[in-house]
Amino acid sequence: MTPTHIILASAVAAALTLASQTTLAADPTKEKCFGVAKAGSNDCAANGHACAGMAKKDRDGKEWKLVAKGTCLNLQGSLTPQ
Repeated sequence: MTPTHIILASAVAAALTLASQTTLAADPTKEKCFGVAKAGSNDCAANGHACAGMAKKDRDGKEWKLVAKGTCLNLQGSLTPQ
């Protein structure tokens, strides 16, 4: 691949990632639930990193997952970062 192709592929990948994250966050039937994600299974940027799946430990209060609205507290999570 030429440098131009690499840059173009990176730009397309970034645009697709942003579009999918916006779609997830806009779902009115879901809410961010902090402190319930397992290591490597958080949904998006938090806690000093910029990507989903980068949580370092289970149930970190600064990492979040999207869950069905109204279920976060039942999962012993929080609606705000801890």
